Amino acid sequence: MFLHIDPHNGLAVYDQIVRQVKFAVAEGALASGDLAPSVRELARELAINPNTVARAYRQLQDEGVLEAVRGTGLAVTPAARKACQQQRKTLLAERLSLVLSEALAAGLEPEAVRKLCETELSRLVRKQR
Repeated sequence: MFLHIDPHNGLAVYDQIVRQVKFAVAEGALASGDLAPSVRELARELAINPNTVARAYRQLQDEGVLEAVRGTGLAVTPAARKACQQQRKTLLAERLSLVLSEALAAGLEPEAVRKLCETELSRLVRKQR
C-alpha cells in the first residue's frame, strides 16, 4: 500500500493507519470499491502486529470507510470519499487551531501570526513544486 508508520510521532500505530487510509480516500488514491490489503499482508508490509491492523480496519468499518465484501475482503464504501474529505478538513482545522492558540498564548500579535502562516505556507508550496 502507501502507508508509512512512524513509531516516534506520539500517535498510536492503529490511529496512523486509520488517518492515512482516510487521507488516501479523501484525495482519491483509494477510490470507491478499491480493496484494502488483507490484515496479514499489511501487517507484513509495515512490520507490525496483525492485531493492530485488524483494530484499524474495524475502526474504518465502524466509521463507514470500509465495508466487508463477502469472499473478497474490505472495500472502500461509495460514500467514503466525501466523509473522509470532511473529516480531513476537521482534523486539520483542529490541529491548526492548537498551533494558532499556542502562538497567541506566546504573546504574538494576530498580524504577526498571520504573516508567519503566510510565509510558511508560501515556503511549503515552493518546496512541493
